[in-house]
Amino acid sequence: MSHRATLQLFTLLVGAVLAVGCASRVDVGTDQRLAALLPADAILLGEQHDAPDHQRVQRDLVQALAARGQLAALALEMAEQGSDTRGLPADASETQVRNALQWNEAAWPWHAYAPAVMAAVRAGVPVLGANLPRAQIRARMADPQLDTLLPGPVLKAQQQAIRLGHCGMLPENQITPMTRVQIARDLAMAQTLRAAAQPGRTVLLLAGHGHVDRQLGVPQHLPSSLHIQAVVLGDVQAGGALPSAGRFDLIWPARPPVVKDYCAEFDTRQPR
Repeated sequence: MSHRATLQLFTLLVGAVLAVGCASRVDVGTDQRLAALLPADAILLGEQHDAPDHQRVQRDLVQALAARGQLAALALEMAEQGSDTRGLPADASETQVRNALQWNEAAWPWHAYAPAVMAAVRAGVPVLGANLPRAQIRARMADPQLDTLLPGPVLKAQQQAIRLGHCGMLPENQITPMTRVQIARDLAMAQTLRAAAQPGRTVLLLAGHGHVDRQLGVPQHLPSSLHIQAVVLGDVQAGGALPSAGRFDLIWPARPPVVKDYCAEFDTRQPR
């Protein structure tokens, strides 16, 4: 056997060992909850970005899907459309993965999302940037066509969500442009899910809880033929159906972040 062939065989064996190791760490509780969601073409998992326990659940779900051979792709709000890990080997370094995803450390701390991302890479599953590229934001702000993509009441609800999300401190003339960006981001994520869908397998989207809301977010831009599950991570004692009509399919328990006064922080960042 040539040196090159030996090296290739060694690489394949390392990948297999890594995949087995990943499968052996699957959390039993996560695997049981996952069974209630499948089969699904896509699972939309909504998080709070500064909650470490939410990122732990994300890693566990990636591992559980990969162990079943079910994970078609991992799609991320945290990386832009057009960036992905296709072509990287299962033993790629974290630096290689960050570069492939054009990771924006200032916006998304790598240490928080690396466990889920690297679990997918180690399992040989492509990781896909799903968010609207920053270079397109200004154009989307000025695009009135985006105002037509949601029914009137849903558009109003999305605008109100933007107001509340900015603690009522956003100037009113910025509500429409910011709502358009939110819709454009949801649309970009939906496009990514549709492109990555595979019969009999599941695409997993990691995004903020507002993006996975069936009434306002990504599901609004997906065809009814695509079977999805919208799951939100929350501070509850046990998972179960949410009482609010149709926003999410399930709520999974996860510890909340450290209590912060986000509106006070937002206020201090505003120009006087």
